[in-house]
Amino acid sequence: MTLDLPVADTAPSKKTLPDAQTVTTVRHWTEWLFSFRVTRPASLRFRSGEFVMIGLPDDNGKPILRAYSIASPNWDDELEFYSIKVPDGPLTSRLQHIQPGDQIIMRPKPVGTLVLDALQPGKRLWFLATGTGIAPFASLMRDPETFERYEQVIMMHTCRTAEELAYGRELVQNLHADPLLTEMFGTEFASRLLYYPTTTREESPRMGRITDNLTSGKVFADLDLPPMSPETDRAMICGSLAFNIDVKAVLEGFGLREGANSDPKEFVVEKAFVGDGV
Repeated sequence: MTLDLPVADTAPSKKTLPDAQTVTTVRHWTEWLFSFRVTRPASLRFRSGEFVMIGLPDDNGKPILRAYSIASPNWDDELEFYSIKVPDGPLTSRLQHIQPGDQIIMRPKPVGTLVLDALQPGKRLWFLATGTGIAPFASLMRDPETFERYEQVIMMHTCRTAEELAYGRELVQNLHADPLLTEMFGTEFASRLLYYPTTTREESPRMGRITDNLTSGKVFADLDLPPMSPETDRAMICGSLAFNIDVKAVLEGFGLREGANSDPKEFVVEKAFVGDGV
């Protein structure tokens, strides 16, 4: 039961905004998911996996800001974001109507826990995400430093339907064919980046929640990998509050400990995206 707002009432303002960046491209992946790219401030420096506050003004000109992971890697000339559409959301009811040339507000102060420096060295790095929680991992998967630090990266992404997996599927396909990464890491690069997409509502080749596929051992059997171990495996988690709590318990069951920027350990959790009122 959804009711979108008229475009005329929700389109972004054409007035110059404070801390403004210009939208360069917009792509709608499904009825509920879209990505967009904006100009990057010349002074902005960030670590792949971090987030910034972005938004639009309300009808009274007051900024509506939310935390969004930067989906592009730190070397990119532009900034990419991946978003859900909430018809009555204070921000995305407006943000979903942006077009190239429009402006958004961005506070250029990147922060976040899903960064490589928050983890101790290891052999395998697991990215565990639901929905738009894949955004920080889209940044990290496109950063060569990730593959310099880890022998193998496993992207586990779960959505309700196969259509909702399109963003991540296309991203990984492009990375497997990326000439720079192949040149840097050899022709076997595709075997170093493993992709494990699953659905929870629609029938698909692989189904099930991330927690179930980990605890049952199915993902390890399907990918021919040993179970997680604190000696070799590191992980990052990004999803809803319930998802984060459940996956954290599973990782702790494997003996992994939660870390932070100031105290690196075996896994980290992004806590900035526990709400959905965007």
